[in-house]
Amino acid sequence: MQTRLNFSSQEFTDKYHYHGQDLGATYHFSSSSFRVWAPSAENVVLVTYPTGHDSSGEHHPMRKSVCGTWHLELPGDLHGVYYNYLVTIDGVSAEAVDPYAKACGVNGMRGMVVDLERTNPEGWDQLKTAPLHHFTDAIIYELHIRDFTIDHDSGVVNKGKYLGLAEHGTYSPQKLATGLYHLKELGVTHVQLMPIFDFFTVDETKLDNPEYNWGYDPHNFNVPEGSYATDPYNGAVRIRELKQMIKALKEQGLRVIMDVVYNHTYLSENSHLNTIVPGYYYRQDAHGNFHNGSGCGNELATERFMVRKMIVDSICYWAREYKIDGFRFDLMGLFDLATINEIRSRLNEIDPTIIMFGEGWVGGHSPLPDHIKAIKGNVGQLPGTGVFNDDFRDAIKGHVFFHHQAGFVNGATGMEESIKCGIVAATAHDQVDYSQVLYSHSAWAAEPSQSINYNSSHDNLTLWDKLQETNPGESQENLVAMHKLALAIVLTSQGIPFLHSGSELLRTKHGHHNSYNARDRINKIDWSRKSRYFHVFRYVQGLILLRKTHPAFRMQTAEAVREKLRFLPMPAGHMVGYVISEADMDPWRQIVIVFNANQIPKTIHLPGVNWVVVVNKDQAGVLPLETISVPYVTVPALAAYVLVDAASIGDPKVPGEVVN
Repeated sequence: MQTRLNFSSQEFTDKYHYHGQDLGATYHFSSSSFRVWAPSAENVVLVTYPTGHDSSGEHHPMRKSVCGTWHLELPGDLHGVYYNYLVTIDGVSAEAVDPYAKACGVNGMRGMVVDLERTNPEGWDQLKTAPLHHFTDAIIYELHIRDFTIDHDSGVVNKGKYLGLAEHGTYSPQKLATGLYHLKELGVTHVQLMPIFDFFTVDETKLDNPEYNWGYDPHNFNVPEGSYATDPYNGAVRIRELKQMIKALKEQGLRVIMDVVYNHTYLSENSHLNTIVPGYYYRQDAHGNFHNGSGCGNELATERFMVRKMIVDSICYWAREYKIDGFRFDLMGLFDLATINEIRSRLNEIDPTIIMFGEGWVGGHSPLPDHIKAIKGNVGQLPGTGVFNDDFRDAIKGHVFFHHQAGFVNGATGMEESIKCGIVAATAHDQVDYSQVLYSHSAWAAEPSQSINYNSSHDNLTLWDKLQETNPGESQENLVAMHKLALAIVLTSQGIPFLHSGSELLRTKHGHHNSYNARDRINKIDWSRKSRYFHVFRYVQGLILLRKTHPAFRMQTAEAVREKLRFLPMPAGHMVGYVISEADMDPWRQIVIVFNANQIPKTIHLPGVNWVVVVNKDQAGVLPLETISVPYVTVPALAAYVLVDAASIGDPKVPGEVVN
């Protein structure tokens, strides 16, 4: 039967597009209803189980309903009952997990009916979220649940678990804050969690084995991952413990971003989606072969109505049920523009401060036409959504795939215009020569909030490892200086800064460039590095404080950036400098920022006299470090300098406590 359905026809649209909001299992105390979209099925049976594994099921025939859906209501309190759908197509029957399942058993092989009210930790309904006035106020910190607390010296009891990140008062043997309190101490505004939905490749029945994965292998989109829970067999436990973790983060003033992977699934032919409606959910060629724009075996057909609906419904569910404050989209270029804009529109109805951004590229060839892909070059058509600025990333430190290729901070020539492009958040600026920019050759962001600025993320080499690859004979002192300079560039530029967890500790993965399954020894945050490189931590902490305190570093419009930010002439290459003047709401009326990537000091002319240095090679913050009463300054080698006109900073002779 399914071979006769033309998914692109108007007849299919009129007959089978379902608009209802009751797909999946809808729980009520006295009964639960089940609805699944399976327009090509000859028969659908609900199979219920007492456990999520190793038990026989009870069959309940479902009734064909509207728009290709099948429906059934069962009496009683079904909280904790596991279920699947047995779908028959062309005489062949196969069992599949409900694509809308909100809970599941071990390894996600059976859905579970759940009363979500019973999963709420105490105080959940009264939980407040820290205010966010503008997207450019965000400072994002990406972390992996297991990496962040699994180290033997993390001081965390529930290592590698949701509850581990919820623990208060954890410290390293050197008596320095780790885990949750480290995040609070650092000062970031948003914590971006690498995939926390149910993924495929970690066996939840063998958690004593040191299995590891980043989680970019989706299995059940609406269910938390069980390997981060204390009990992966009970579908309610993982929900409750994830909520406890989110609650703990929010109580410390941190917003929570989910890294979501709706562009593909781990399984293709045998996936839940393809079992229920073969040929619909994925982009396939005329011979039924799966297109592979994800590089992972398949790609979802987001342009199809019920695929788009599934993704939008899932995003809204996470935002409402788990109070998620942002979404980072893996390979967002595999989405059509209309789907991303629909998600943005729906999130605006829930909370317009929910942030949205993603990877503005694809992982391989996709049949989706370029002009409707949600790629970096089309971000002007995605109001309220940002993309990662790879021009800036590679200009700062060098190409991510060519390990020995350097960037601005580690010795490459000709990177100045690309650095300037990043400083203005890839918006149009008359002082940037876009023909010299690494990849884009034109301004691509309509507003500063569309540029997510970063040096490194979970992918590829860490910033510290990259610098050691490009400069193998360099001294430790100079490598640290390059690292600090790279972070200073990101944290003082317009747009939204993004930090890879541990970069404030010179994080290393021992040269491993693709550690998605490389185990804890490679991936863990080594908390001993906080004491070893505490001066770097304090430097990053000071830069974050500077950014949060002064709106000049986070202007909201491209027009303001063009008007208020002007580049200064530099005496040599490997340098970029600029002045921000009269930025709205900033008490500092004139700020000069200079980056010197040369191996020797350089002297630059300043627009006036009487300046106060608040960031130098060693220290960063908002308080005076030194005064300058002449119209020039000598910037040390491999250093960032931030200077403020003395009149607007107050009495520079009373420096107070300096963040160092």
